[in-house]
Amino acid sequence: MRRSERLLNRLWAHEKASYGLRVSIALSTLMALCWYRGDLQPLPSLFLGTIASAIAETDDNGWGRSKSVLLSLLCFVIAASAVIQLFAWPVPFVAALALAAFASTLLGALGERYASIGQATVTLAIYTMIAMDQHRDAGVAAVWRDVAQMLVGAAWYGALSILWTVMFANRPVRERLARLFAELGRYLQIKADLFEPVQHGDLEARRLALAEQNVRVVEALNVAKAAILSRFGRSGRPGVQSGLYFRLYYMAQDFHERASSSHYPYEALAETFFHSDVLYRCRRLLWLQGGACRALGQAIRLRQPFDYGDRNRQAGEDLERSLRYLHQQPDPERQRLLGSLQLLAANLSSIARQLSEASLADTPLEGIDTRLRDSSPHTLREMATRLRQTLTPGSLLFRHGVRIALALIAGYVLLKLVHPSNGYWILLTVVFVCRPNFGATRLRLVQRIGGTLLGLGLTWALMQLFPGTTVQLLLALAAALLFFVTRTDRYVIATAAITTMALLCFNLLGDGFVLIWPRLLDTLIGCAIAAAASLLILPDWQGRRLHRVMAQVLTASGRYLDEVLGQYHSGMRDDLPYRIARRDMHNADVALSVALSNMLREPPYARGNLDAGFRFLALSNTLLGYLSALGAHRAQAAVTDDPVVADAQHCLQQALAGLSTALAGRQPAPGAGDDEDGLADALERIPADSDGKARLVRTQLALILRLLPRLRAAADEAVGSHDAPPVARTA
Repeated sequence: MRRSERLLNRLWAHEKASYGLRVSIALSTLMALCWYRGDLQPLPSLFLGTIASAIAETDDNGWGRSKSVLLSLLCFVIAASAVIQLFAWPVPFVAALALAAFASTLLGALGERYASIGQATVTLAIYTMIAMDQHRDAGVAAVWRDVAQMLVGAAWYGALSILWTVMFANRPVRERLARLFAELGRYLQIKADLFEPVQHGDLEARRLALAEQNVRVVEALNVAKAAILSRFGRSGRPGVQSGLYFRLYYMAQDFHERASSSHYPYEALAETFFHSDVLYRCRRLLWLQGGACRALGQAIRLRQPFDYGDRNRQAGEDLERSLRYLHQQPDPERQRLLGSLQLLAANLSSIARQLSEASLADTPLEGIDTRLRDSSPHTLREMATRLRQTLTPGSLLFRHGVRIALALIAGYVLLKLVHPSNGYWILLTVVFVCRPNFGATRLRLVQRIGGTLLGLGLTWALMQLFPGTTVQLLLALAAALLFFVTRTDRYVIATAAITTMALLCFNLLGDGFVLIWPRLLDTLIGCAIAAAASLLILPDWQGRRLHRVMAQVLTASGRYLDEVLGQYHSGMRDDLPYRIARRDMHNADVALSVALSNMLREPPYARGNLDAGFRFLALSNTLLGYLSALGAHRAQAAVTDDPVVADAQHCLQQALAGLSTALAGRQPAPGAGDDEDGLADALERIPADSDGKARLVRTQLALILRLLPRLRAAADEAVGSHDAPPVARTA
């Protein structure tokens, strides 16, 4: 019994459990009602309305969810009414459809809530077209009946969603924090592999894996912040319960900064300490702490106590003893790099201490800036300003809006020419396949076709094996549930599930077998239109804007450098400006990683110099690591009166700003300053009486100065300058 209870608790605590359970309750109650009344005719419309409402759902508090549901229903009514009124006039109808698709795409500028409502509204409009097509001979009254049933399904799910949010207000925060610590744990364990002292190891593959995981960590941080903001506001003082969530979020931020730190090139550490066990001890402790982070995430999800563990503590003590032994050895070369290892050990010790105290983090925060940046517009003026900023061909949303509007026009024309009956699945395919960039569209296209083929084959087999109405109803319900559980991360399965649900529902009203081949043909046509639109209509090739993404990385790095060094003058304070600068730097680095990943799926002629882009990414990750090391150990230090540090800061700011400006304008990188090498040499001549913090600042600034020539060379190569010298691979 206990085992089954634990299994149920784990299932209930799963991030998608509440979503799946809501959908199950909504659909099963509608199905039971239709079954009780002995009338299955309304079931497909009720299901479609529920699906549209669930697609529009985003994470929010009770009041925000209520506003979203009301706005969604209003948009659904307007869209359905417009379809019914204009359906008989093809030209005004397709013009209104294109305008609605364009406008709903621009709503994405206002935030995820409005983007989801916009997509759901277009989806329900196409569902209304399907109803119009099916009731050509039955009159408008039959269409309004179907639309009313869709609105009932949408309203029922909306009401259930509001009630659920009120009953389990803070559960999404726990789920997102649990996911955040799970992703952090994986990041720490991947980072641990960099400390394996293997000569000629494949460090490039490990760095790429670390960069990919860093994307997931930053996304998890942003999602967790949004969940906390929606519950506890932008500047409110948290109490005991909410204070736990704030403390865990700030702990995760600190872990990320410390884990991102790089105190010295890994190749140099591996070569110097090749005959010592100290790097293996670093690797083991970092790996164990990654496992502890994942265990903490599970404890948060299950609301269970968390114990850091004696094995982790022993690994930390073993590392300290190993470092003490090395300090006692008369090896000047090792002594020079032991300071970097000692800083690494300090980072690991701080992570260990915070993990040990994680179970005590249920007291109100004292003396900590709990404000969070909220970039979402909240007033009509802010919304209007944000929308005006997107009304330019340079805006990605504007270009995607034009693209999807023209794609829907082409889809409507083709369905009238090729497949006028039951052909509106073409438009649905266009809406769900056409993505903001070609790489994402190409991936979604392959997934959509594969999922449709799988769903059609499965549906054919199920209808042959289970011809009974009751079983097919249950199978349709299970397929709908599977769609919502997998639609964000398993799109092939989600497409197969929604295809199965749709055909089973229509089979209850007629002959579902006759729709199998038309559904496949519609999917292929819609995918072809989406692919052509991404290729031909204002294509958003990542290679053509890569230089701007690279420039933003350098700009954000310069701002973060200023914030970090400012705290070495005034003392450590984890205030909002510092956290904004740190988060902007990580977001810019993630944007570069995502852009390069999308470039891999683009046609060769549009990619530009992909290798140079990845070299720049490796160098920018190294820069981020050096800056993060400064941030992780920031404290008031004797650097205020150090003229060499002041000169180095000024030189770095000028160099980063100059290179950023050159990249933004696709210009060759400016030449190196006359004093860069001299400043780096001066920084490395550390006075004997300097304290540990001053040594750290000098060392990290010198490492960044040594990195500048390689950054310039990679930037020149990436923007198309063939005269740039070759760039060696680096940490």
